[in-house]
Amino acid sequence: MAKKATKNEKSIEETLWDSANKLRGSVEPSEYKHVVLGLIFLKFASDKFEVKRAELLADGKEKFIEMKEFYNMSNVFFLPELSRWSYIMQQAKQDDIALKIDTALHTIEKNNPSLKGALPDNYFSRLGLDKSKLAALLDTINNIDTQKDPTQDIVGRVYEYFLSKFAIAEGKGKGEFYTPKSIVNLIAEMIEPYKGIIYDPACGSGGMFVQSIKFIEAHHGNTKQVSIYGQEYTNTTYKLAKMNLAIRGISGNLGEKAADTFADDQHKDLKADYIMANPPFNQKDWRADTELVDDPRWRGYEVPPTSNANYGWILNMASKLSDNGVAGFLLANGALSGGGEEYKIRRKLIENNLVEAIVILPRNMFYTTDISVTLWILNKNKGKQEKSIGDEKRTYRERTEEVLFMDLRQIGEPFEKKYIQFSEQHIQEIAKTYHNWQTYNVIANGEQQSLYKDVPEYCCSVTKEEIAKKDFSLVPSKYIEFVNRDENIDFDTKMKSLQSEMTQLLKDEAQSKADLLNVFSELGYDIKL
Repeated sequence: MAKKATKNEKSIEETLWDSANKLRGSVEPSEYKHVVLGLIFLKFASDKFEVKRAELLADGKEKFIEMKEFYNMSNVFFLPELSRWSYIMQQAKQDDIALKIDTALHTIEKNNPSLKGALPDNYFSRLGLDKSKLAALLDTINNIDTQKDPTQDIVGRVYEYFLSKFAIAEGKGKGEFYTPKSIVNLIAEMIEPYKGIIYDPACGSGGMFVQSIKFIEAHHGNTKQVSIYGQEYTNTTYKLAKMNLAIRGISGNLGEKAADTFADDQHKDLKADYIMANPPFNQKDWRADTELVDDPRWRGYEVPPTSNANYGWILNMASKLSDNGVAGFLLANGALSGGGEEYKIRRKLIENNLVEAIVILPRNMFYTTDISVTLWILNKNKGKQEKSIGDEKRTYRERTEEVLFMDLRQIGEPFEKKYIQFSEQHIQEIAKTYHNWQTYNVIANGEQQSLYKDVPEYCCSVTKEEIAKKDFSLVPSKYIEFVNRDENIDFDTKMKSLQSEMTQLLKDEAQSKADLLNVFSELGYDIKL
């Protein structure tokens, strides 16, 4: 077992983070995350290389130790001498160490085609990093023995920790590359990506893929029975994703390049068994009025409005589902009740029996926004199948005409002081509710019965006819019973009321400030704000 940090002892992740933070100075977090994660990857790749090299020598294959084929066949990256960690550490105190690191990363990528476009490109030389601080970071990373305990995903753990910390550090508007781990875990436990094709059209740093693989391993499945497909728009984030997968030995097709999923779809003919995604919320001007009007992805539906890409993302994913495909993805709550083309598309999705579950998440789960968001689950084959997850077999109920609504806003635990996350127990209980709703669980008197029951303020199963009576709104508070309140909360009405109250409060504050300044002015004091 890997040594666990005691209460007063810092973990490997925390020690590394403290060392990395010393590099910050004038370097933006969005830049120095590539520096740190690039070095972690270099150490990891070098350690694996050295282990394989030692094996070849022990087997008397000395003449093959510089042939990359003998490394690639064992899923190990070949590292020329100038790219090895031992060489970097020998040069750590030299004035040109930044250039040597850039050269090492470039050489690794050149010698390993699967890493094409994955590693930081000239970050170290370009950023003008403080030599002594960079050397100190190298010393800290040098202390990580990535091969000490094969059962512990040390490098993956460090990488995940750093992605999380960088997302928090970058904050609103800049941390979109990362979806909080507990949300990703929840999606995986609900849609259960056990085998088949997994797709993420806005894959960020690849967290959905990593958790899919962990789900398969936890249920004793075969990771070779899944294929990974993804796409990412931002080039630097595309590199993060490729590195993230490479560190864990996960093969994936992220397209030939970083590209816009709408304008340059890298997987046009893909049909996925599972889709997991956290696309940008409320993306504006995502297409021009005359662009993508006849795109096959919205065939049978209205063209999504140019003012907001939410329904563009929905239809992109719906179009890529296989006949038994299921998708779990996140959107801003506004998509639950929008009008115009959004209303028409939402109505058809419901009438076509694609919408399976709508789950409201708590506020303050994301590092980029404090709003509550929605987890949507679409299913191309609701209630018409049997499924095996490991040793467990499930018989599905006929839920074609129903939608499950869940409200998780009262669930969660504090995280990093101001954030909320789901515990492992929370995730298991939420997923169990969903799976109980989907399936027959109990055989009584020769009849199959379900363990699922509607629970006030938590969950409610609603027929398509009931949703039609609410004008195809998917706002959970219109359906879930709230027993401790005088009346069910209408989200739209409540938000408009709060908006009005906030507007008045701000006006009152401005007036009070003006009155106070006038008082000081009359007393002969001029206050500058």
